[in-house]
Amino acid sequence: MAPAVAPTAPALPQSKGMGTKFTEKEKPASVRTSNICAAKSVADAIRTSLGPRGMDKMIQAANGDVTITNDGATILKQMSVIHPTARMVCHFS
Repeated sequence: MAPAVAPTAPALPQSKGMGTKFTEKEKPASVRTSNICAAKSVADAIRTSLGPRGMDKMIQAANGDVTITNDGATILKQMSVIHPTARMVCHFS
């Protein structure tokens, strides 16, 4: 019997740097899709804390400090985000 293999997430396209011109027609579409996916994932992270029936989130920092909040700005500021668009959304919150 073969061992179970955990599913892997699809890799996001890597950017080549600032000022890069896109010559392929599919490249802008994949960048747009990546940006939309990143923004949706940030929205999903705070979705349950919004509204009159919003729930609290418990966030544990790397040093072990625990924060319990339902404030969207606090949640986003304490998230460590890698994707540039998602980081921008968190920064502007």
